[in-house]
Amino acid sequence: MSRLYIVTGANGHLGNVIVRMLRARHETVRALIITSDSPAMLNKLGVSVYKGDVRNPQTLAPLFDLEGTDYTPDDVVVIHAAAIISIQAKKEAMLSEVNIEGTKNMVALALAQGIGRFIHISSVHALPELPKDQVMTEIDHFDPDLVIGAYPKTKAIATQHVLDAVKRGLNAIVVHPSGIIGPHDYGKAHMTQMIQDYANGRLTVRINGAYDFVDVRDVAQGIIQATISGEIGACYLLSGHRITLTDLFELMRVSAGKKTRLCVLPHWFIRIMMPFVTLHYQLRKEVPIFTRYALYTLNSNAFYSHEKANRDLLYQPRPMSDTIEDTIDFLIGQHRIKNLKTIAFFKKKRASF
Repeated sequence: MSRLYIVTGANGHLGNVIVRMLRARHETVRALIITSDSPAMLNKLGVSVYKGDVRNPQTLAPLFDLEGTDYTPDDVVVIHAAAIISIQAKKEAMLSEVNIEGTKNMVALALAQGIGRFIHISSVHALPELPKDQVMTEIDHFDPDLVIGAYPKTKAIATQHVLDAVKRGLNAIVVHPSGIIGPHDYGKAHMTQMIQDYANGRLTVRINGAYDFVDVRDVAQGIIQATISGEIGACYLLSGHRITLTDLFELMRVSAGKKTRLCVLPHWFIRIMMPFVTLHYQLRKEVPIFTRYALYTLNSNAFYSHEKANRDLLYQPRPMSDTIEDTIDFLIGQHRIKNLKTIAFFKKKRASF
């Protein structure tokens, strides 16, 4: 069956990996990027690039135009990956505009066109947090008042809007990734930036905590499989592995050939130093790795079950050690890791396998 895939946020970390996988399957893809973004990377993948803004419905209409093609609306699959991910505690205007209003615009167009599938990429943070050590599973109703933080609230509202639209005829499926990490991040996502800084020797301290991280390629594969075998109206947790920062940094240390371990700072000290940490990253024109909300998240319950996705989507997240190795390899290839000792060690290690 020939399908036409519309991918929003196609230049983002997850979006571009989804596009890569679709093209590897010889699928036809229309990729939406914002006007200021370069289409160069997507052009190399052989996709049709559309510039627009999910906040402006008029710029989205060409994505759904099937005139002159052999596709019917039922052949169209929308993968809505466009979103602003934030670890800031305060609400930002653009956060709501993109995550909520942008989703509403995409839903309205999909409903009007009667498209075959609509995959909404939500987040595990849209789910209310259970008490410590209790495993969280899929739910069927989302309430922004039950989650903490600006980003989770926008995701809860947008997710509920999608599920409400299912009752009006939208063939939608929702996926909830946990903390995405892995190669092919051409921007500056928090975790990619952290690995890059560590390998380059710019990150000299860390904090304790734990979270569930998942390889971007496993999430992308789960999303694509959801377009095939996912149940309409269903939600799927695409989590990976809950790992302590102690173990995560040990994987990074082994992969990067570092001899010493980082100094661990207590959370209370980071909170006191937060204004200076924020200023440091502002001067580097980068998003802060440490924020008050990030500290909260690293101390929160991060036990998520992906059993439902295992069953319906054949979902099997790979070992985190593979993800770290491949991310460092990618960053070296992009000349973003410039520490010569790290590069030499890593290449020698890879050559030995």
